[in-house]
Amino acid sequence: MKFELWLIPLFLIASLLHGIAGMGFPLITIGALSGVYGLTNAVVLVLVPTAVLNLMAWVGGTGGVWHNTTFYLKKYLPLVIVSILGSALGAYLLLVVNASYLMLALSLVVLWYATSSLLGKKITLPDTTLSLVVIGFIAGVVGGATNAMSSVLLMYLLSMTDDKTVIIKVGNLCYFVNKIVQAIVLKEVLLQVPTQTWTMIIGLTVLSVLGIIIGARLGKRLPSAHFRTLILWVLVGLGIKVGWQGVIGLG
Repeated sequence: MKFELWLIPLFLIASLLHGIAGMGFPLITIGALSGVYGLTNAVVLVLVPTAVLNLMAWVGGTGGVWHNTTFYLKKYLPLVIVSILGSALGAYLLLVVNASYLMLALSLVVLWYATSSLLGKKITLPDTTLSLVVIGFIAGVVGGATNAMSSVLLMYLLSMTDDKTVIIKVGNLCYFVNKIVQAIVLKEVLLQVPTQTWTMIIGLTVLSVLGIIIGARLGKRLPSAHFRTLILWVLVGLGIKVGWQGVIGLG
């Protein structure tokens, strides 16, 4: 994986959006990179910067690091646990299954959900233990296999609350845990990454941190209603992108 100049605006724009909306970085980068480097290499390339941004979005901001870390981890521990189990399975599938099938299925679900919501047909998932377990596990599998965990997890979070702070914190907590599990399962692949590529990854991580800091300041001025609409339109675009990548992969 050689460094190319187009990676700079890609990672900067994706991290800016993640700072504004609290999510979107892995989907945008994976969507753009998978067609060039392949899905597995793309996942490896964005794993570290994604984990760093997820951690910042989870523990940073109002309340302080200690409060944000302990409060959300304790309150949403069941969701975290089932997403860990799903993430382990998803990361394993990335090694043994053609990811194009997963990406096509994900694209259909995301586009159905996002377009239905934009047309005013709000999909409300029951706030029950069963719903939490099922959605958390499926989100983990999708995240481990394609890095598109937010597409599924948002269906539960947006139905559970309209508080964008909760959505951002809980979402990024699950995304961060997903990256840790993914790194463990893909350990052998990561050990084969050359030093030159790690240097590129570190540089892109620093750039992404700068982007999320700027984006977070812009995001404070974004009302909750606009936040939800922004996320839904992001899902539409990313759903189309993921589906197209799946079609190309099967071809």
